[in-house]
Amino acid sequence: MRIVVTGREGQLAHSLRAVGASSGVDIVCLGRPQLDLSEAATVSAVLLGTGADVIINAAAYTAVDRAESEPEKAHAVNAAGAGLVAQAAQRLGVPIVHISTDYVFDGGWQHPYREEDRVCPLGAYGASKHDGELRVAAANPRHVICRTSWVYSPYGQNFVKTMLRLAGERDEVGVVADQLGSPTYALDLAEALLRIARRVLDEKVVDEKAADTPLFGVFHVAGGGQASWADLAEAVFAASASSGGPSARVRRIDTKDYPTPARRPADSRLDTGKLQERYGIVLPDWRASVGDCVSRLLGARAGTGSSSSASP
Repeated sequence: MRIVVTGREGQLAHSLRAVGASSGVDIVCLGRPQLDLSEAATVSAVLLGTGADVIINAAAYTAVDRAESEPEKAHAVNAAGAGLVAQAAQRLGVPIVHISTDYVFDGGWQHPYREEDRVCPLGAYGASKHDGELRVAAANPRHVICRTSWVYSPYGQNFVKTMLRLAGERDEVGVVADQLGSPTYALDLAEALLRIARRVLDEKVVDEKAADTPLFGVFHVAGGGQASWADLAEAVFAASASSGGPSARVRRIDTKDYPTPARRPADSRLDTGKLQERYGIVLPDWRASVGDCVSRLLGARAGTGSSSSASP
């Protein structure tokens, strides 16, 4: 099985390479400048020559706050670009697995969101991702749109790495405690996506009947359990301290105490029951996974002999 992944430098692409290497899956990761979703001419020209069995579109404009001042750039990648990738997959005759986000919801329902719940993004980033979902679905009936949330990993820039860096600089860190979500370890997500890819390849359907196939459509793919950002920070510091790494006290603050250009959903927990029902996939609880992530990051620091090697 050859899986072509867009977004070569992202957390998920790194995680897919790591998981694929141990699973015997051929993972080909593509990114800029060779493949730039904001440059339409590069998309089909590159993807049509890859020999992909499945395409995972993990490329995204993820600067949530900056998107408020440059929405056209977010839209070019997350919406128009995503649609172009889905079109290329359709021309190749292969399924597309497209990564979306909990930010398509406004966070006001106070229960874990199901796939059929009303979409109402609060900002430019979420709006661009929702538009991308619509374009992917319209371009390729054989689509699996995977909404995920609060992704962290040993790679790239993410909340867990930021907390470890801050713990090495100060004794106390103020962290938002009134936003709830589903923290998701990118390595767990990568394993789930490989299982999804295998299943959709085994599903022999013609395009016009794809919409009736239970393996296609929108799915929520996120870590088990729930947390606030403060809960996640406390777990990071506890895991680090137990391994002799840096730790800090968490000062729980409200969203209003940490203003940002983009509004965040107050409660974007994702219900993953459909994923379990259709695919039999349940991601591990975030509390176990965050320990593995911290252990890997501390091991990387020790291996390089530099306390700054794991910084974003």
